[in-house]
Amino acid sequence: MLLLATAPSIWKKFLENPRHIEIQVLADGKGNAIYLAERDCSMQRRHQKVLEEATAPGITPEQRAFIGERCAQACELMKYRGVGTFEFLFENGEFYFIEMNTRIQVEHPVTEMITGIDLIKEQIKVAADIPMTLTQNDIQIRGHAIECRINAEDPKTFVPSPGLVQLFHAPGGPGVRVDSHLYSGYRVPPYYDSLVAKIITFGEDRHTAIMRMRNALTELHIDGIKTNIELQQRILHDKNFVKGGTNIHYLETMLKQE
Repeated sequence: MLLLATAPSIWKKFLENPRHIEIQVLADGKGNAIYLAERDCSMQRRHQKVLEEATAPGITPEQRAFIGERCAQACELMKYRGVGTFEFLFENGEFYFIEMNTRIQVEHPVTEMITGIDLIKEQIKVAADIPMTLTQNDIQIRGHAIECRINAEDPKTFVPSPGLVQLFHAPGGPGVRVDSHLYSGYRVPPYYDSLVAKIITFGEDRHTAIMRMRNALTELHIDGIKTNIELQQRILHDKNFVKGGTNIHYLETMLKQE
């Protein structure tokens, strides 16, 4: 207690309008570690991610290399084994470390789409103590990917909506991926997280990924329970989201104005 009382004050910096940027890493605990670009997870409500995309709008290749190389180096130094994510707040060209998630994350598909790397497969291999064969030179970024989290909740009040799924129709077509356990006749239980599906779209550029997501959300039908599809559609048509680079406060501000 005495040490705590006499310790010097720790300065903390207030970030007014930061974005949430995270770096995907893969390491085998044997001195091999790589980073697989970044994701923008700034579209949040009550600090819960709603939509993610990769790569992050406005992040330059130089900024990506700067922070990515440091994350990979950290994994090498601590002999980290597995997939993981370094999370940062980003403002005025600077990265501010938040935490490291030592697991696969919900938003990993957008990284898979832009790199062509199956992160689950690679995670299993390093868990089996198989040395990595991937190197940083193997990681080639192409196109853009967006993921919408589809939750069983009211799109306006956000009250959970468990119940019987009377009809589930998933979208399809080029550049569309659906990760879900839903089927017509499935009963969504009230005991767990409300996430019931992830819709991921890929395009050669961000505009194409956005347009494909708009179409995919129109094709998606989940009857019998309420979902946040309507909210995702509002986001995808919002002019500031389309412009890119919105901060972590943007979605809640947008909702208050409606």
